[in-house]
Amino acid sequence: MTEAPTAAPRGGRLSRAARRAQLLVAARDVFSAQGYHAAAMDDIAERAGVSKPVLYQHFPGKLDLYRALLSTYADDLVDRVRTALASTSDNGERVHAAVSAYFDFVAGEGGAFRLIFESDLRNEPEAAAVVEQASERCIDAIATAVTHDAGIDWARARLLAVGLVGLSRLSAQHWMTSDREVPREEAVQLMSALAWRGIAGFPLVGEQPGS
Repeated sequence: MTEAPTAAPRGGRLSRAARRAQLLVAARDVFSAQGYHAAAMDDIAERAGVSKPVLYQHFPGKLDLYRALLSTYADDLVDRVRTALASTSDNGERVHAAVSAYFDFVAGEGGAFRLIFESDLRNEPEAAAVVEQASERCIDAIATAVTHDAGIDWARARLLAVGLVGLSRLSAQHWMTSDREVPREEAVQLMSALAWRGIAGFPLVGEQPGS
């Protein structure tokens, strides 16, 4: 899970890496609450408890800061999905873990999922590319597992993976924005059961259909 230190008092001494992480947390909070266009560097500096010159030492402009933030949380999402897929060799549990990874991501602190899934900067090419690449990496990771286990070709495995990613992302977003009316684990179980009923129809390598 991607997280960083909370804001230190103004003038506190932090390493460059720790200061950058602190600024990213402050930026995440401001961008998630206000959106890219409404947020100001002044707001982020104040949230972090630093002066604007300190903020500009790390990030030359608001767009640079936003791209860095997108990359951080996009990588976090991909890592969650890959870890979920590697956590078990049981395919039913693997689907459950992959769906759960999306629910964990949207439930993370600071509303980081809004930066990835609901950004008001979708038309900025570099920002859009970061989000698209993260989605493609998740799809490829799932497709690789499907290809290995079911023995189907890459094009069909990717199509199944696109379906699982779409189901996981949209259901997790809906769950979060509908005030979590369904308990988290029940929601994950519902969606993973739906996905598994379809994927389980493909036999494992070496099995015959219906065996």
